[in-house]
Amino acid sequence: MHGAMLAFIARSMAKPSGWLKPVALGKLPGRYLAHQEGLPHLPVPPLQQTLDRYLLALQPIISEEEWTHTKGLVDEFRKPGGVGERLQKGLERRARKTENWLSDWWLKTAYLEYRLPVVVHSSPGVVLPKQDFLDQQGQLRFAAKLIEGILDFKTMIDNETLPVEYLGGKPLCMNQYYQILSSCRIPGQKHDSVVNYAKGKKPPSHITVVHNFQFFELDVYSSDGSPLTTDQIFIQLEKIWNTSLQTNKEPIGILTTNHRNSWAKAYNHLIKDKTNKESVRSIEKSIFTVCLDSPIPRVSDDIYKSRVAAQMLHGGGSRWNSGNRWFDKTLQFIVAEDGSCGLVYEHAPSEGPPIVALLDHIVEYTKKPQLVRSPMIPLPMPKKLRFNITPEIKNDIEKAKQNLNIMVQDLDIKVMVFHHFGKNFPKLEKISPDAFIQMALQLAYYRMYGQVCATYESASLRMFRLGRTDTIRSASVDSLKFVQAMDNPSKQNQEKVELLRRATQAHRAYTDMAIKGNAIDRHLLGMKLQAIEDLVSMPELFMDTAYAVAMHFNLSTSQVPAKTDCVMCFGPVVPDGYGVCYNPMDDHINFAMSAYNSCAETNAARLAHYLEKALLDMRLLLQSTPKSKLLHRW
Repeated sequence: MHGAMLAFIARSMAKPSGWLKPVALGKLPGRYLAHQEGLPHLPVPPLQQTLDRYLLALQPIISEEEWTHTKGLVDEFRKPGGVGERLQKGLERRARKTENWLSDWWLKTAYLEYRLPVVVHSSPGVVLPKQDFLDQQGQLRFAAKLIEGILDFKTMIDNETLPVEYLGGKPLCMNQYYQILSSCRIPGQKHDSVVNYAKGKKPPSHITVVHNFQFFELDVYSSDGSPLTTDQIFIQLEKIWNTSLQTNKEPIGILTTNHRNSWAKAYNHLIKDKTNKESVRSIEKSIFTVCLDSPIPRVSDDIYKSRVAAQMLHGGGSRWNSGNRWFDKTLQFIVAEDGSCGLVYEHAPSEGPPIVALLDHIVEYTKKPQLVRSPMIPLPMPKKLRFNITPEIKNDIEKAKQNLNIMVQDLDIKVMVFHHFGKNFPKLEKISPDAFIQMALQLAYYRMYGQVCATYESASLRMFRLGRTDTIRSASVDSLKFVQAMDNPSKQNQEKVELLRRATQAHRAYTDMAIKGNAIDRHLLGMKLQAIEDLVSMPELFMDTAYAVAMHFNLSTSQVPAKTDCVMCFGPVVPDGYGVCYNPMDDHINFAMSAYNSCAETNAARLAHYLEKALLDMRLLLQSTPKSKLLHRW
């Protein structure tokens, strides 16, 4: 499977947010393990079921001739005693021996072996609502409160009092929450690794703060083990600010934006020096990173959010804030002087929903009035992390800058707030809001290109122990029928409504199937990886052009619902594709869509325009069609 597709990963929980209900439990060390052990193992779906569904999924996206050819390959693969059954048995054996037959494979294939930069290609960003501060004092006060909010959430993780989440009445795996703090990705020549210091003998008690490309180690716990208060953190941030006013420093963090093999080489150069090695270790071990950014050039309100999304994803280039990051760090919170804020996270340890749950907690926390008066104990000066820059490292930095700036120029990103309605409208029509939005995307794409494409929507597998994601294939036989009928003047509205309802129901059914571990994508990948592990020749099914088409996701999408009025964003997973992420609120929908400028056929603003029109046309269709006949049937 093409790496870029794999790197686009479930950044989402493809379910209406109303289904996600936290249930609080008391403080109980060891409770987390007990909870995890009660979760079912990820099943290996039946072979014949997956092959039938694969053929069905191919129908809307390849020609009849290609489909007939592939059907022959599938028939060969599924023969009794054939290669399919052998690989299936291997997977079933693996499932019996491991906690989750997929999770290690997925981590390696989708993330750690993926060699393109994590910036844009893998790490998602989140745009938070603009804050109303306008100066450095406001920026630091907000950053201090944010840090305190994260530490409050960390206490719940440490005490194992984090409310267990439920989806459709089933408890979810909480493992990802235990991976996102005090962790970092480490570059390697052939594959990366992830280190997590949270579980060590002496868990980290510091965070990393970056300002003007300069890194600091800030202790956030006092000697008695209690977290510092907002006032204390604010004083420490002011000290950091005042000792990093020079803007002529080498942007060492820019090295983390490079191609993973180049960065691995540069990393080895960098840590040969003892001082550098200590500084790098301090960043890697820190609980999380806070980036105090310089303001970005003022832009008009209508493009402001799109510009912030770019800042969150890549920092705007070497002249702006891209050097004010350490992109291998799992969590980086970004607070700029002009009130724009958000975060970027390294994708290997976690999907979007745990990140968003943390964000929701912080945003609520920052709204609370402060009750505690801070003890006025003088605090030590935060430690500045020193780097010795050799000519070789300087050269590595220059190369990384050049590559990053090309990437920055190439990313076309558009944030659209769809104001006409939110998830309440489809709910009134008894349609799943997620399915409604996905069908609008199908319609928009079909109107732009005259065809449908392989579409990826991430589905959460967190009902299972160590579950990550599988794929909801939104382009289906039913969605194709609907989009073809929508602009066909010879079709009656009544029939169009029926086709729309059928398409949304098919999407809903696929979603339910996926979250129960019965989708096809990870199962097919598993059989392919099993063949590699068994050192048998690659089955023709996986060498077929239809498989390549099915895995070339021109639309890579994710619903990431949040209580906060924010939006997540990520880059496309193929050079000629789009990345689309959305957060449906009650009365509006936040969308972020991305494309590459180097592809003449794609344009994020154009997709936004067509998507807005599709959503409005679908509402009009439902509102202008009498319901009487339909009500009895659905």
